[in-house]
Amino acid sequence: MDSLTQAVLGGAIQGAVLGKMQGRRSLLYGAMLATLPDLDVAIRYADPVSSMTYHRGFSHSLFALTGLALLLTWLTLLVVRRRRPDAGYSGPRLFLGLWLVLITHPLLDAFTVYGTQLLWPFQPTPQSWAAVFIIDPLYTVPLLLGLVYAAVKGMTDRARLVLGGLLLFSCAYLGFGLLSKNIAEQRFHAALNARQIQVTQLRAVPMPFNTLLWRVIAKTPEGDYYEGVSGLFDEDPPEWQRQPLNLAAGRVLEGVPLHERLRWFTGDWLRYDVVGDALVVSDLRMGIPGNYTFRFRMAGCDGQGHWLPETPTAWPGAGVDSIRDSEALGLIFKRIVEQQPPLPLAQWSQTYLAGPAPAAGCGLGD
Repeated sequence: MDSLTQAVLGGAIQGAVLGKMQGRRSLLYGAMLATLPDLDVAIRYADPVSSMTYHRGFSHSLFALTGLALLLTWLTLLVVRRRRPDAGYSGPRLFLGLWLVLITHPLLDAFTVYGTQLLWPFQPTPQSWAAVFIIDPLYTVPLLLGLVYAAVKGMTDRARLVLGGLLLFSCAYLGFGLLSKNIAEQRFHAALNARQIQVTQLRAVPMPFNTLLWRVIAKTPEGDYYEGVSGLFDEDPPEWQRQPLNLAAGRVLEGVPLHERLRWFTGDWLRYDVVGDALVVSDLRMGIPGNYTFRFRMAGCDGQGHWLPETPTAWPGAGVDSIRDSEALGLIFKRIVEQQPPLPLAQWSQTYLAGPAPAAGCGLGD
């Protein structure tokens, strides 16, 4: 999730658990501590694929953060018992507060689609539960208002009760996201079955800023994928389009370490496109239909049909800003409550994915 959300969540937790001992300072301490795992963004990598796939790694490990919570508890008690022996801290309560602030950061991240390595140094596919969008005002704003209330009123019993209630609401909201996602997946799968369309993998991811409208992607045995939209309030079958994964184009990257790492990180939800003299690899999990947030140039053609893997570079037009199309967002928000007209999926794909035709001698056959 975004840094503001992580900060208000951490502040609310530390206020609820340690506010009686720390007062208003607990809100600030919790907000600061909760953003600590994201300091890994300060590490510079040689390419954007490494930056993407090493983020939310060791600094988001439940094992590493539990160890850090133990260390911080010991250091805090060491200092407090010397300077403020009457502060009222107990070791277990202090550890619980600091531990919850730290581990809820990666757990909340895992509820987004990006991918979080909760079990580092073990290497299963990063957790990507995709129950909420990376920015969701309905999750963040109530916690923020609770922090403002506690900061103004002080850490009274009532303020701590308010923070505790809002934390329960935030958990319930994540549960609602999982339920809404499951409904979208079931509806999409049923619509495909009604057309006798077989798929090998299917998952829903939230459309921007809400948990009511979902983009669903489903792979076919033939190496294509269906991409469609399903809303919680829909009465008719979802709209969709069939798109190629272009797996044959990706064979030139077989065995390339960064490509294999990207496959691992994304769960192999990748699409390949030959654009001019470039082989562009897209992560299908994030963005809106056709407008994918993470796209990388990973190979180039010399014009003689020879493809050579390259150090990955970000493809122009991709990135976080690619979802800030005000016209597209307006259509998405309208689509939450009105199923007709359907979203212009084909038009978006043509707009965002179209590029120069493969350069002479740079085709990749089936």
